[in-house]
Amino acid sequence: MLAAVHFSELTGPEQRVLGCLIEKRWTTPDQYPLSLNALRLACNQSTNRDPVTSYDEGTVREAAQRLSHYGLARLASGHSSRAIKYRHLAEEALGLGREQLAILAVLLLREAQTPGELKSRSERLAPLGSLADVERVLAELGERGYVRRLDRRPGQKEDRFEHLLGATAAITDRDYSTAFGDGVDRTAGLPAAGPAAESNPVPGPAAESNPVPGGLEARVAALESKLARLQAELAQLRTRDVA
Repeated sequence: MLAAVHFSELTGPEQRVLGCLIEKRWTTPDQYPLSLNALRLACNQSTNRDPVTSYDEGTVREAAQRLSHYGLARLASGHSSRAIKYRHLAEEALGLGREQLAILAVLLLREAQTPGELKSRSERLAPLGSLADVERVLAELGERGYVRRLDRRPGQKEDRFEHLLGATAAITDRDYSTAFGDGVDRTAGLPAAGPAAESNPVPGPAAESNPVPGGLEARVAALESKLARLQAELAQLRTRDVA
């Protein structure tokens, strides 16, 4: 029986594993479904990932198993197989097509992105010929409650978008809170994601974005320079929490 879960509750490792399964299905179809080792390498690769992680095998296995319980992934090999392999079930679980999954996968693997970045970084996954196509897909995902538009950062000309399958900015900030011991949970008030959250569409270009709770943009910007060295520590913390 599948476990009940709000998509907004997916952890960082679960988001990374799901993004990798979606990506590798189309970029390396001859190696898909992914073995546990291939999935770990995909999660920790230094290209097309932000932030770069250093998850161990146990962290990746537990994340993949939880995704299976949620109906977002499943084992693709039987007990007699030499290697356990995983495939995603995002089409069925989320009700999305290839273009939508391509954009969502980039957001899962790269965090907040502009439409231009999404266009160039999704080309390996699905043919989106123009920025208008990307905007259309973002609007579709927004209507389903899977993405939202963020305020522009100082000096930026394009809006950015983030996914809501765990709200990456909120998760990153919670991890920082754990690392620095300030005990502040900055995720309160974020909208729930998933098919039921259709009241949270992506606002049009002229609409004002909702402010990120608690001045999150400023905090994240100030902490970005420290992100790389924190990844290994956070991976260890997550592993101990799961254990």
